[in-house]
Amino acid sequence: MIADCGLKNGDRLSTSEICNPKSKMLAMVEVTLLRGRERRPLAGHPWIYQGEIERIEGDPEPGERARVKDFRGRFIGMGYINPRSQITVRLLTWEEEAIDEAFLQRRIRKALEYRKRIVADTDACRLISSEGDFLPGLIVDRYGDLLVLQILTAGMERLKEVVVQLLVQLLSPKGIYERNDSPSRLLEGLEHQKGPLYGDFDRVVQIQEGGVKFWVDVAEGQKTGFFLDQRENRFALRGYAEGKEVLDGFCYSGGFALNALYAGAASAVGIDLSPAALDLAKRSAEANGLADRCTFKEANAFDELRALERTGRHFDLIILDPPAFTRGKEAVAGAIRGYKEINLRAMKLLREGGILLTCSCSYHLDAETFLGVLQSAALDAKKRLRLLELRTQARDHLVLLGVKETYYLKCAILEVMRA
Repeated sequence: MIADCGLKNGDRLSTSEICNPKSKMLAMVEVTLLRGRERRPLAGHPWIYQGEIERIEGDPEPGERARVKDFRGRFIGMGYINPRSQITVRLLTWEEEAIDEAFLQRRIRKALEYRKRIVADTDACRLISSEGDFLPGLIVDRYGDLLVLQILTAGMERLKEVVVQLLVQLLSPKGIYERNDSPSRLLEGLEHQKGPLYGDFDRVVQIQEGGVKFWVDVAEGQKTGFFLDQRENRFALRGYAEGKEVLDGFCYSGGFALNALYAGAASAVGIDLSPAALDLAKRSAEANGLADRCTFKEANAFDELRALERTGRHFDLIILDPPAFTRGKEAVAGAIRGYKEINLRAMKLLREGGILLTCSCSYHLDAETFLGVLQSAALDAKKRLRLLELRTQARDHLVLLGVKETYYLKCAILEVMRA
């Protein structure tokens, strides 16, 4: 387990409250929804769009607290507002309660307690998962004794100082690093920010995941440094890896490839465009004593898959974990073409009985559509595949029913069958 997440039973911090409970109803912005627009938030979805609002009482600044009611004036929930954003209100609670330091501490404690129950055999995980932990706009990842904080919204930006103090109190980390460089911050009217918030530490740290060591660059790596959401899928891969020749397309810092080798794969080839990520992959391979069975190549995975096909090379196990091909609905058609192309190429490179682990990390492409893309690729590749597993993100990256945006990662494990 995660060494009880460092939870303490100390007193609450004595910093000033985020809101004054005595005046919370007077000071709070009032938001009234249009008729019929209350159903989704009442069902638990925390987002309220600009076009769903009938009126806003007051002239709120980005990040101010807001009380939301339906067109009849009945209470729905409380959260924070940003008039500059298409997602104008994000709900924090469906109860009439003060959104203060004690509120934040309760939410953070619940998030940490959940990780104590479900995360095992690693010192790296997502501790707070934004909407999944009812703290929209807040992400906290743990890498050993270092925390990485990511704030995506103006409302959470206002709470940053108190959040940092609570994390220090509850977890006693060696340091906290701020990775507020997500493009979504610009949509909230926020600047990009990176750097240490607390403590003195190295930006490149070593973690372990199920016995495999990885070097992680929290300052420059993808996301907050590592693809923590794929941890359980990497563990699942181990059951298919023994004795296999492995190709890891879009390998980043070697997460899947090194797990396959750790589980007994005969060899692994990793492909990625980032020399910095490949350097970390090589360092991690050496740290695990696996460097003699793997090769990492700087290349475009699309081009390399075609080149391998021309040479007649084949593999027993192929992993495809590409970046999101779509950030919005308008790009779905192009994303489908991209996913079909890489999966078609990979299927042609698989031997009979070979395994394909393939992923999509965009919620705009749902599971049914993704499986349809794979079926179309198999048809064109003249291969028959059976679905062994359909997986999603690790359980510390929570999926909420009714909040489809939290279900973003699809991971299919397929086997090539004799026609």
